[in-house]
Amino acid sequence: MGRTSKEHPYVPELKNLFQKGRVTRREFMRNAALLGMSLGAINTFLTSCAPQAAPTSAPAPTTAPAGNPTAIPAGIVRGGTLKSTARFARIDHPARLSWVTVSNLTRQMVEYLTFTDKDNVTHPYLLEKWEVSEDAKTWTLFVRKGIKFSHGRELTADDVVFNFQQWLSDDVASSMKGMIGPYLSANGVERVDDHTVTLHLTRPEIAVPEHLFHYPAMILPRDFEGDWLKQPYGTGPFVLKEWIPEERAVAERRPDYWRNGADGQALPYLDRLEWYHLGDERAAHIAAMQSGQADVMEMPQVEDFLALRNVPGLVITPVVTGQTNVLRMRADVEPWSDPRVRKALMLCQDRKKILETAAFGEGAEGQDHHVAPVHPEYCSVDTPAYDPERAKQLLAEAGYPDGLDVQLTVGTAWADQVSYAETLKVDAEPAGFRLTINTMPGTEYWNVWTEVDLGITIWTHRPLGTMVMSLAYTVDEKGQPTAWNETKWVDEEFITLLNEANSTVDLEARRQVMCKLEQIQQERGTVGVPYWRNCWRICTESVKGLEPHPSNYDDFSAVWLDKKS
Repeated sequence: MGRTSKEHPYVPELKNLFQKGRVTRREFMRNAALLGMSLGAINTFLTSCAPQAAPTSAPAPTTAPAGNPTAIPAGIVRGGTLKSTARFARIDHPARLSWVTVSNLTRQMVEYLTFTDKDNVTHPYLLEKWEVSEDAKTWTLFVRKGIKFSHGRELTADDVVFNFQQWLSDDVASSMKGMIGPYLSANGVERVDDHTVTLHLTRPEIAVPEHLFHYPAMILPRDFEGDWLKQPYGTGPFVLKEWIPEERAVAERRPDYWRNGADGQALPYLDRLEWYHLGDERAAHIAAMQSGQADVMEMPQVEDFLALRNVPGLVITPVVTGQTNVLRMRADVEPWSDPRVRKALMLCQDRKKILETAAFGEGAEGQDHHVAPVHPEYCSVDTPAYDPERAKQLLAEAGYPDGLDVQLTVGTAWADQVSYAETLKVDAEPAGFRLTINTMPGTEYWNVWTEVDLGITIWTHRPLGTMVMSLAYTVDEKGQPTAWNETKWVDEEFITLLNEANSTVDLEARRQVMCKLEQIQQERGTVGVPYWRNCWRICTESVKGLEPHPSNYDDFSAVWLDKKS
């Protein structure tokens, strides 16, 4: 189970920091895992220095074939069909996915090199292990042997190299390029042998394993030609049988899956998965759960929680998350190219009011930077006050003494976004902003989310604040905004500091850099972040083995149905 016999030079320092109480248990586990320390070695150390603290569960396998990643009681029932509510459209290349809900279907058939669990700890998955150099610029990935894609081809290093090339290709236009492109080029991906790949980074990066679990980073076979519905191949526990956009999708159990369950037999336990597209209106999703027509609700929202929390037969589990709605302004078009105008709109957010009206108080106030309190490098900064008078003054200084007429585009898939927009419209009027709200279905919003001048975009949880920033606020090797830089913001000081944070192993030192990054976003950034959303897992009590994930990721590989519940 060990990842490597060599101990990274920073591990002794990390152990020392933990024993002195300067890093938490979770922070130690996360950083030690990234540096190549095995789960067994981590738990042995934690037990030896803090025997009163039981080790946390390990949700990802480290040997193959592996057991169930969640704790499953005796009496597993095999077979049955799991039904889930869903929202999905057509898909072509999984590397271009920009919506978690679609990935929750594909991830049942296609897997990842790594897995980040509910505690923010990243483990090997299709990788057996990894090794990282002392300077964090060379990462060696060891691919598991004996794993086959659903069309019969064995997974090898050539497939891993192929996927890196796809992610880094301008033609594919994956958000992965925005994440890994700043430190890795296609020429830096070396095939060492049939099951070993070495990444030669252009600068140090400590979060490579976590980046490999970004939801578009699904591992496809090297004969993939660009349309997954024509070639729905993967190493996952299910195979796709039907996909009718905006209607339904069906997957069935794969008999030769590589992982074993707690009963010693091959996963999955279920025979069949069915997803039913119910659109953006939450009433249909709620009704499906109330009536028992669905076993699982996809990506529950606050109105779902409020409607279903007292319904008998349902299990609702909360999860701490870094999900948020981002008020995003295009920095490359007027009037948002002026930081005074951007700051003025940020000051029009009455955060307490927005949290109550949009999320019924189910969340925490944000501070107009994209780092959540759950992120390990989070730096506590003051929350900006609602100040329409100061906003009005800034507008006048920017050349708009009579105010501004602007259009705010919002998708209706998330009711809290619409409520946020409506509250902002009222509270921005005293400052001189005259907002017109343009609503559209969520599927349509994702077609224009990087193009509208002013919009509200939901961003899901990532294990690191630096990971979010690398996706949303950076540039490519040509100095152009990356695929997911929806605000088109280019700030050289911010990018330099972000690169520094990404290469800093010491958590306390990285947090000091993050303080500067957060302050830059507050003062001259392009986003308003008024609150962080609470999230839940909602399913029937017959669903066993399904744990909540902070990114709302569904993993049905080890789920089973107890119809006696």
